[in-house]
Amino acid sequence: MATKKKAAKKVVKKAAKVVKKAAKRKPNAAFMKPMTPSAALGAVIGAAAQPRTEVTKKIWAYIKKNKLQDEKNRRNINADDKLKEVFGGKKQVSMFEMTKLVSKHLK
Repeated sequence: MATKKKAAKKVVKKAAKVVKKAAKRKPNAAFMKPMTPSAALGAVIGAAAQPRTEVTKKIWAYIKKNKLQDEKNRRNINADDKLKEVFGGKKQVSMFEMTKLVSKHLK
């Protein structure tokens, strides 16, 4: 009798896990709202309005294409002429600081 109760509890727990996995997260509407880049940022990613997620993807694509990640400390980005304008004149920024600086160029 006790084994049947334990088996029933296991089935209920598995069903609860399946229900939790099935519920997908909805994307945050604030991240999906198209933002207009400034002229300096537009030179890097294009002038069209884009969501923040796409802006970040395009900046990273530009960084990797032009090999701007620092060789020793991969968290740092070495700015070329286009990115220097976006980074407020700094030659090197961390990837965490980059998001703060880029957000100033989005309206």
